[in-house]
Amino acid sequence: MKIKNVVVIGSGTMGSGIAAHLCNANIPVTLLDLKTEISEKARERIHKSRPPLLIDKSKINNIKVGNISDDFDVVKDADWIVEAVVERIDIKHQIYEKIFKARKDGAIVSSNTSSIPIKVLSEHLTDIEKKDFCITHFFNPVRYMGLLEIVKNENNDLKKINQLKEFCEIELGKGAIVCNDTPGFLGNRVGVYAMQVAMTEAFKMKLSVEEADAIFGRPMGIPKTGVFGLYDLIGIDLMADVLKSFIKELPKSDEFHEVAKEIPLVKKLIETGYTGRKGKGGFYRMNKTATSKVMEAINLESGNYFPSKKIDVKSDKVDLQGLINRKDKYGEYAWSVLSKIIKYASSLVPGITKEFNDIDEAMRLGFNWAKGPFEMLEEIGVKNFFDKIDEYKGNNFLEKLSKTKNEDFYGERQKYTNIETLGKVKKTASSLDGNDSAKIYRFNDYNIVEFTTKANALDYDSMDALKKATDKPLIIINESMQFSAGVNLTYTMQFADKKDFKSIEKFIKYFQETCKHLKYSKHPVISAPSGLTLGGGFEVMVQSNFVASHTNIVVGLVETIVGLIPAGGGCKEMLARWLDTDEAKKDPNYAPLKVFDIIGYGKTATSPVEAEPMKYLRPVDKKIMNRNSLLEVSKKILMENKDFKAPNEVKFNLPGKSVLEDMNKILDKLYNDKVILDHGVTVAKELAHVLSGGDTTIDKTLSEDDLFKLELDAFMRLIETKKTQDRIKHTLATGKPLVN
Repeated sequence: MKIKNVVVIGSGTMGSGIAAHLCNANIPVTLLDLKTEISEKARERIHKSRPPLLIDKSKINNIKVGNISDDFDVVKDADWIVEAVVERIDIKHQIYEKIFKARKDGAIVSSNTSSIPIKVLSEHLTDIEKKDFCITHFFNPVRYMGLLEIVKNENNDLKKINQLKEFCEIELGKGAIVCNDTPGFLGNRVGVYAMQVAMTEAFKMKLSVEEADAIFGRPMGIPKTGVFGLYDLIGIDLMADVLKSFIKELPKSDEFHEVAKEIPLVKKLIETGYTGRKGKGGFYRMNKTATSKVMEAINLESGNYFPSKKIDVKSDKVDLQGLINRKDKYGEYAWSVLSKIIKYASSLVPGITKEFNDIDEAMRLGFNWAKGPFEMLEEIGVKNFFDKIDEYKGNNFLEKLSKTKNEDFYGERQKYTNIETLGKVKKTASSLDGNDSAKIYRFNDYNIVEFTTKANALDYDSMDALKKATDKPLIIINESMQFSAGVNLTYTMQFADKKDFKSIEKFIKYFQETCKHLKYSKHPVISAPSGLTLGGGFEVMVQSNFVASHTNIVVGLVETIVGLIPAGGGCKEMLARWLDTDEAKKDPNYAPLKVFDIIGYGKTATSPVEAEPMKYLRPVDKKIMNRNSLLEVSKKILMENKDFKAPNEVKFNLPGKSVLEDMNKILDKLYNDKVILDHGVTVAKELAHVLSGGDTTIDKTLSEDDLFKLELDAFMRLIETKKTQDRIKHTLATGKPLVN
């Protein structure tokens, strides 16, 4: 079975997202709704969406639109029909009747429902129709969320289900996990339970919302929203509806009922319109006055709001053993929440899926957890877990494990896929090397470096690992959602606050040396980026010999936003790429002006298609839909380049003063038009000085080291200014830029 043509029925948020992602995979898709105007408006939303649902906006016309009355004939040519209409069973049944009358023999029909069991959806279908019917539960936003749950029924042709799974995995880039027909399926069942446990235990232990979120967040390897922040993000009223659905569907014996009990404060918040970010606020709210904005958090006992406090739990890294062994309320809370999550998840095996690993993968892909419940158990340690746990009678998984106390119970990760992923190969490495900021996995023929800091920010240790790992062909790749958000600015500011600028200069010089070392290593270096690849992270990528990029990349040089310029070779490499164009060969000012525009505005690209015109990526760089395939593609590149020779160093002939004058004219206009302010001009002039070549002329040849020196000097002049320091501090504190 080959899927070459798809029809999506229902053009709401999910239907539009599915249609857009099919378009990303170059699969012809038709989007139908009650009226053509509705599906046309949906296509417009897809085109304008931010963050973009399309990898390449120029392909918007590949999404055809129509209505279910006049255009339903398109169903007869479809290989796959996806139903994404409202969660009303009567409407869905009507749609299925229509689909099965019109579809061609063997065409797959699926529902995107997030909550209705397949036995209810298919109750009017014949056994033959049931063979081709399943649930394909995409997570929102479809382009960016990795998880896809394929829910099968007892009549399914398993060969066809596996073919659909393979298509969704390879062509759509999804972590496609097949699971049984149980309430909430896989991800939501565990994820919602975890949220409820974290909330109910916070109430029980009289923690503040800030304290609970500080623990049920990064220290546990869970997104920084925590539980109450996530509740606000999803919508407190929507979560209440989800809970009602679970209460209705789950048997009374299920432990979910213990954490799904109505909480008076939550009820009051919904009744008063405090439904989260979409309402007047929720557990958090922004209190705005004529002169100020203050983030407030609710007191869980009184229901009153107070200015939100930042809680420092002294735990910046995921260290579950350390967390649960703390002799304070935070340690008690962490253990209570974690142990219950592990107990509940293990009670679902084999009911939801026979492979417990799949539950972990669902939590990583669907909820952005660093580790799933069973990986958490593995990290805590089996003996340690059973020494602390009280009751697990009737839990077959834990009862069996308690008898063996097997610390190596986990086995292979990511069993749902045949792809050789980073998660799978880690344990097969011949040796492990590295430090606190980066791990080196050593294999016979190559090395892997994985960054491990917050946002994979780069520091001395990261660079040491990169240099050390070039004794063999090197692949730089991460399991986390980001490649690298750049050089560690917190580390840099520690020196700036002490006026120790010599240490900053030493640090930047070492970063430059590292990047040059990667570029001219005798063995090939491959970067396999996904997610944020910014600033210093981009400079590592762009000075690698080869790139295999995930399609959901956010890439760019954004240093000017914090009052700096790229100083790890970013200016140098962008100049080199733009100088190697036909336009630059005719006009010496062309390349410096193009790079000035790109870096000056801190432009980013949200896909390889957007990145190529800016030359952040090259046409030869590989673009991969499935993030899990990055390692396989990188290894293939190594195999194809066994005779690798390091590139020749680049030479630069830059126009100097003539292009600098053009850049200053641009700045004068921007300043007069109040597009940039005083310090914006200062930063841009330093950038202009570098890109023009400094004190040079077109007949003078500059080396890469000359460009590195220009970058370093400009960077140091800027970091010493109070206004740049103010920008950095503001961004670190708020996550937002400061315009000064």
